[in-house]
Amino acid sequence: METFELLNKKHDELRQGEAYAPFALDANQYKKYFYIESYGCSMNFSDSEIVAAILQGEGYGATQNFQDADLVLLNTCSVREKAEQTVRKRLTEFRKVKESKPGMLIGVLGCMAERLKSKFLEEEKLVDLVVGPDAYRSLPTIVAEAETGQKAINVLLSREETYADISPVRLNSNGVTAFVSIMRGCNNMCSFCVVPFTRGRERSRDINSILKECKELYEQGFKEVTLLGQNVDSYYWINEQTNEPVTFAMLLEQVALISPELRVRFSTSHPKDITDDVLYTIAQYENICNYIHLPVQSGSTRILQLMNRTYTREWYMAKVDRIKEIIPDCAISADVISGFCTETEEDHQDTLSIMEYSQYDFSYMFFYSDRPGTLASKRFVDDIPEEVKKRRLAEVVEMQNKLSAKSNAKDVGKTFKILIEGNSKKSDTDWMGRNSQNKVIVFPKENYNLKKGDYVQVKVNSCTQATLLGEVV
Repeated sequence: METFELLNKKHDELRQGEAYAPFALDANQYKKYFYIESYGCSMNFSDSEIVAAILQGEGYGATQNFQDADLVLLNTCSVREKAEQTVRKRLTEFRKVKESKPGMLIGVLGCMAERLKSKFLEEEKLVDLVVGPDAYRSLPTIVAEAETGQKAINVLLSREETYADISPVRLNSNGVTAFVSIMRGCNNMCSFCVVPFTRGRERSRDINSILKECKELYEQGFKEVTLLGQNVDSYYWINEQTNEPVTFAMLLEQVALISPELRVRFSTSHPKDITDDVLYTIAQYENICNYIHLPVQSGSTRILQLMNRTYTREWYMAKVDRIKEIIPDCAISADVISGFCTETEEDHQDTLSIMEYSQYDFSYMFFYSDRPGTLASKRFVDDIPEEVKKRRLAEVVEMQNKLSAKSNAKDVGKTFKILIEGNSKKSDTDWMGRNSQNKVIVFPKENYNLKKGDYVQVKVNSCTQATLLGEVV
C-alpha cells in the first residue's frame, strides 16, 4: 500500500500522528457519548466517519471531551513505529481517567488493532475492546459484551466488506471538502508495508453507491471530493447485471460528470497501475484536479526490488515523463523512505537524483522503521544505523525544500482558480484555499462578498516555501 497524501495543512499534521479528529453533535439528545481520535492515513479518518455513523445509529452522541465519554476509541495506524508509540501514550492517559470513571470503555480500532490483536487486552491491559478495520458493523455487539466486564475482540478480515450502504457522519467537516472511500484492502505486497496484513485483500465498492454518496455531498453544499483507496488505480468493479467492468478511469469520469462545480481528487496511485486512460481523463475534465501523488519510495532499482515495488528507476522516470506529456501543468508529489535495509550511499544518491528529475512539488518523507510481520522484517536485517537514516532523511528533506521553493517561485505572477476552504490559520482577515495542483494559497478577504465553498480567481504575488500568497483578481 501507499501511505496516503493528505490534502491540506490540517491533514498534513494528522498524517504525522500528532493531531486527532474529535467532533461534536447535539449532546442533548443522547444518553451515552463517544469520543474518537484518528491517526495515520486518510482512510483511517474516513473509517472514523463510518464508525460515527454506526454508533449514532445505536443512540450514541459525540463529545469533544474524552473525560465526558462513556466510550473512548482510538483509530490507529501501524505504518510507522512513531504512530504506535503515540497511540500507547494516549491509551495510558485514557486509563488514568478510567480509574476514576469505572464505567468508561476504551477501545482500539484500525490497523494497530488488527496487528496486535489480543496483546492489547491480555498483556498490556490498556483497552476493553479491539476491533479491526473490517469489523466495525459488530461494534454495538462488541461494546455490549465489554459492558459486562468481558474483554471483547473482533479482528476478522473480510473479502467483501466495503461499508457501501453506510452514510458516513462527516467529522470536523469544513462543509467544503470530503473523503469518499471507493475500495478497501491492498494486493500489493511491498516488503516494508504492514497494510496488506492489517486491511486484507483488495475489493472495490459498487460504483452506484459511490456516485450516490458524491451526489449527496454536492447537494449538501460540498464542492470537493477525494476518492480514497490504498491503490485507487486498481479499482475494478463488475456490474453483475451487464457483466461489464468499471475501471478507475471510468469511475473518475462519472464522478466528474456530477457537476462541473464539484472538484475531484484521488489518493493514492501506485506507479505500476496508473494508466494513460486515467491521465487522459484528468486532462479532459477541468474539475478533475491536476495533481497526482506518485510514491517513489526509493530512486535505486536495487532497493526498489528489495521493496517489491515491481518497477525500476527508469520505468518510474518514464511514467513521470508520460504524466507531464499528457497533463503539462500536473503537480506531482511522492513518498520517500530513507535508510531501507542494505541501502548504500549510492542508493541514497539515486533517491536524491530521481527527486530532482521528477521535480516534486512536495513529498512525504520518512526514515525506515522495521514493522513486525512485514516481508522486510522476515527477510532482511534492519542494518542501517539510525544516525545514518536521519542524516540521509535530512538530505532528502533539504532536496525537497529546494524543489518546493522552486516550484512555488514559478507560480508567482500566475492566476489560479481557487476553492475557498476557510480562514487562513494565521489571520481571520485572510482566506485559505487550494488550486488544482493542490497548492495552498492565502489571500486577503478585503471587501469581496466571498464565502467558504466559493471559487475565485487569485493572482499569486509572492510565496514562501510552503504557501502561495496572492490577491483576488
